[in-house]
Amino acid sequence: MRIGIDIRCLAEGKRTGVEEYTLALLKAVFERDQTNEYILFFNAWRSEEVDFSWVDMYPNVTLRVFHFPNKLFNLSLWYFGFPKLDRLVGGTDVFFLPNLNFAAVSQDTELVVTAHDVSFELFPEMFSWKQRIWHYLVNFRGLVRRADRVIAVSHSTKGDLMTEYRVPAEKIAVVHSGIEKRFRRLDRNDPELLRVKEKYHLPYRFILFLGTFEPRKNMSSLIHGYEALLRTGNDISKKHDLVLAGTRGWECQDVFVACESSLYRDRIRLPGFIADEDKVALYNLASVFVYPSFYEGFGFPPLEAMACGVPVVTSHSSALSEVVGKASIMIDPYQPEELYLALQSVLENQELSARMQKDGLAQATQFSWEKAAKETINVFLAKGN
Repeated sequence: MRIGIDIRCLAEGKRTGVEEYTLALLKAVFERDQTNEYILFFNAWRSEEVDFSWVDMYPNVTLRVFHFPNKLFNLSLWYFGFPKLDRLVGGTDVFFLPNLNFAAVSQDTELVVTAHDVSFELFPEMFSWKQRIWHYLVNFRGLVRRADRVIAVSHSTKGDLMTEYRVPAEKIAVVHSGIEKRFRRLDRNDPELLRVKEKYHLPYRFILFLGTFEPRKNMSSLIHGYEALLRTGNDISKKHDLVLAGTRGWECQDVFVACESSLYRDRIRLPGFIADEDKVALYNLASVFVYPSFYEGFGFPPLEAMACGVPVVTSHSSALSEVVGKASIMIDPYQPEELYLALQSVLENQELSARMQKDGLAQATQFSWEKAAKETINVFLAKGN
C-alpha cells in the first residue's frame, strides 16, 4: 500500500505540539512498518533550514519536496481544490494529514486526518483575527466530514468532534499521543542539572510552567495563585520562586503586566525559550509543575513532567484529566484559589508530593509512541471500512 503523508507543518522548524506529534509519530511508524510504502509531501517556498536527514534511515520512505509559493498554493487548494496532493507525490491509496491544513485529494484516495483539538471553535476569543480567518478558510469541519477516518488524540477531542461537527463515532479512532523516552527522572548528581540551572539562571527551588504564553494557558491565574501562596504559605512554600518558561504567543502582554505589577516580581523568573535538549533537566529541577490551561486537546507538558518525576497540578478540563489520570491534583481553571491551595498542599506535604511523583511516573508509562504508531498503522490499513 502507498501511503502519502503531509509534513508541511514542519516547514517553520519550531518544536510546537503539532511538530512534536508529527516527528515522533512518523519515526515510530516507520520503525514499525517496513512493508508499506510511505511518500512524504513537503512544500515550502524556502526550506533550507529544515533537516530531513532522518528520512534516509527508512528505505520504504520517500520525500517529495516542492517549492510552490505558499499563499498561491493554499489559495488554489481552497478555491479550486487543485492540485490533488496524492497526485503530486505519484498517487497513493491513503493520504494522511497529521494536522489541519489546506488540502485536496482524489476521490479514489482515502483521507485520514488527525484532530488535535477544536479550541478555535470553543474559544474563538482566544485567537487573533488572522488565526480565526485562517481556521475559517481551512474549513476543518468540512475536512473531517470529508475524511474517511479521523484520528482523535484523546476521548475528549473525539467528543468535541461529535458534538461540534456531528462526525459519526464509528469514523473516529482515539489514538493517544506518546511521550519520548528521553523524558525521565535524572539522578540528582547528573551534571545536566547544573548546566541547565546555570544556563537559565534558575533559582534553587521553584514552581514551573512551560508552554506558549497565550490566553488559553491561563497564566494570570497562576501568577495570582503564586502571590496568594507567598502571602499565606509556610516557610517551605515561601522559599519557592515561580518560573514561567516558554515562547511568546498571541495576546501575551497581560502576563508580563501581571509580572511587573506583582509585589513579588523579583521572585518571578522569565527565562524565555527553552531549547529542546534542556527540557528534561528543567522538569527535573522543578519542585512542582503547574499547567492551569482552560482547554487542551491532549497536553504534552504535564505528561512530560510526570515522566520526569515531578508532581503536577493541572486543570480538570478537556483532555488534561484524561492524560494525568489520578496522578495529579486537578483544579478548576476559573478558580485561582484552588490553584493556590493545590500548590500549598504539594509543597508543604512531603508525603503527598512523594506519592504524586510515584503515581505520575506510573501514569506516564501508559503513553508511548510505539503504541500510538501501532494504532495509527491500523487506521491506515482499515481501507474500505
